[in-house]
Amino acid sequence: MSKPKEVVQAMYAAYGTGNMEALKNTLSDDVQWIYHGTDEIEHSGVYKGKKGVTKFFSNVNEHVDYIDFQPSQFIAEENMVVVLGNEKQKIKRNGEMLDQEWIQVYTVEKELITRMEEFSNTSHAAKLHMK
Repeated sequence: MSKPKEVVQAMYAAYGTGNMEALKNTLSDDVQWIYHGTDEIEHSGVYKGKKGVTKFFSNVNEHVDYIDFQPSQFIAEENMVVVLGNEKQKIKRNGEMLDQEWIQVYTVEKELITRMEEFSNTSHAAKLHMK
C-alpha cells in the first residue's frame, strides 16, 4: 500500500518523463485539479476528472515552455501532501521569462490523487503573460 507522499512523488516522476498515462494512473476518476490565478493566465481554473487534468497540461504546454520545474520539499500529514517548488518558464506568446516559487496541495484517498490546488504569485505571472 502506497503512502500519499509516494503517490504524489510517482505523479511527479511520470510528469518528469512526459508519461501522461502513468500520471493519469495516479489520479482518481473524479479528481479536481485547481490552478488559482487570474484570467490572464490561460491555464487558470478548475479542471475535473482525468480528461480535465490532461486538458490542464495541454493548456500549459500550449502557452509556456518549461526551462526548469523542481519540486523541492514534500510535507505529508495523513492524506495531505504539500509540495514546495519552483519553476522557470518561457511564455511562448512574448518570450518573457517567469521564475517563481509555488505551493501545491494534494489530497490522496485510496492511493489516488483526488485534489490538487496550486498557489503562486499569479499577479506577477499575469503581468508577464500580458506583455
